[in-house]
Amino acid sequence: MGKPGLFDLENHFAFYGAYHSNPINILIHTLFVWPIFFTALVLFHFTPTVYDLSQAGILPSGFNPVLGFNFGFAFALFYGLFYVILDKKAGSLAALLCLGCWVSASFLAARLGYSLAWKVVLAAQLFCWSGQFLGHGVFEKRAPALLDNLVQALVMAPFFVLLEVLQSLFGYEPYPGFHGCVKAKIEAEIKEWQDKKQKKVS
Repeated sequence: MGKPGLFDLENHFAFYGAYHSNPINILIHTLFVWPIFFTALVLFHFTPTVYDLSQAGILPSGFNPVLGFNFGFAFALFYGLFYVILDKKAGSLAALLCLGCWVSASFLAARLGYSLAWKVVLAAQLFCWSGQFLGHGVFEKRAPALLDNLVQALVMAPFFVLLEVLQSLFGYEPYPGFHGCVKAKIEAEIKEWQDKKQKKVS
C-alpha cells in the first residue's frame, strides 16, 4: 500500500502523471529528464567541497579529488535516498542511476574545466527544457507540473520517467494495484482540470 504524506508514491505519481498523459510528451520527457539531472551535476561539480581530504592528511596537500563531497554529491544523495524511501526496488535502481550520474558528471566536469563545462551545461539545459515545454504546449496542451508545484515536479520527474519505463517494458508495479489506482486518480484529476478550463471559457 502507499505511504502517507511526503512519501506517498501513489499521490506523487498521480500528480505528475496528470500533466503527462500524452504518449509523445511522455517520450520527450523520457529522453530529456535524466540529461537535465546529469548536466546539473556537471555544473554542481564546481561548488565548494564540504570535506577537504587534503586538510585531514588523507590526501597530499593541494590535491583536488575528482569525486569531492560537494553540492553535487549532496544533490544526488538526496534524490537517491528519497527514491529508495518511496519504493525500495525501483528506488534502489534510481539511486544507483543518481550515483552513476554523479560519478560520470564529476569526471566529465573535471575533464572539460569550468570555462567549457558551463557552456555545455547551458546548451544542454536550454535544449532539454525547450523540448519539454514544446511537448506540453504542442502535444499535452497543458502547462508543465512545475508551474503548480515546482519542488514536487523537479524532484519526482526522474523517478516518474524511470517508473514509466519499468512499467512499459516489464510491467513493474511498486505493489499490486498501484497502476490501477494511479490511473483512476490521473483520470479524475484531468477531468477536474478540464471542467475548470471549460468553466473559464464559458
